[in-house]
Amino acid sequence: MTASIPVVVVFGSLHYDIIVKGPARPRKGETVTGSTWNPACGGKGGNQAVSAAKTGVRSAMIGAVGNDDFGGTLTANLAANAVELDHVRVIEGAASGMSVAIFDSEGDYGAVIVSGSNLQLGQTDVEQAAALFQAGNILVLQNEVPEQANVLAASAMKKAGGKVVLNAAPVRDLSPELAGLIDVLVVNAVEAEALAGGAEVDTLDDAIAAARVLAKLFPVAVVTAGGAGVAYATLDGEEATIPAIKIKLVSTHGAGDEFIGVLAAQLLRGDGIKAALSAANEAAAILVSSLR
Repeated sequence: MTASIPVVVVFGSLHYDIIVKGPARPRKGETVTGSTWNPACGGKGGNQAVSAAKTGVRSAMIGAVGNDDFGGTLTANLAANAVELDHVRVIEGAASGMSVAIFDSEGDYGAVIVSGSNLQLGQTDVEQAAALFQAGNILVLQNEVPEQANVLAASAMKKAGGKVVLNAAPVRDLSPELAGLIDVLVVNAVEAEALAGGAEVDTLDDAIAAARVLAKLFPVAVVTAGGAGVAYATLDGEEATIPAIKIKLVSTHGAGDEFIGVLAAQLLRGDGIKAALSAANEAAAILVSSLR
């Protein structure tokens, strides 16, 4: 590794995904007949690291997999997409993380994750990846690993002079300790509703209102509102909305992770928040309108 080249450091989850497509997502007690299924490499962390790497920046993953077939597939996928995996730990006796995602005919989905080895991320991983925590680097976190692990990684990056981006998904209460280490918070409509007081987020006006509330707690707060677009507000009073790009939806799967990966890459390049968000918005639109 070349320490002098800035890097997007993704600390987080790796999941082996099983994707099922059907006419609708089943209700409680219901069985529906699906049309296809396929495996995919995922986990928010893994997806975001790959998305950042595809923009051409240096991208490094800090994560954990089990010594199993899923783990081997996940690490091979990172390598194939030019993500550095020196600090992806293989844990004997642990099962790799996995998920099952069920898509409906409109391209929306619901998922269940089983965290497995991701729950063992912690101090060992932060210490072993010490060389990645440097001024000029961007650390990306999600909520698919233990919060204390995120605190350790964020503390290391802030101490070194780098920046920290938290994609607060899936939503959970954030401790004051973690919240105080975040430079950029990114949430979707559901997460914004939970963290910004419960007001529904359906429109860009709703999104900017939620971003203003969250910007009282974070230097930069970004709220994505699906097909409406994205809004942000800063502690310094800067704010803007960016309308969604009109596309024909194929699948929403992975859109949020594509957005985060490109956002982190553009911030690493030195873009301001509005320019970085515009690039991320465009990348997500391309992804959701593409056959995969």
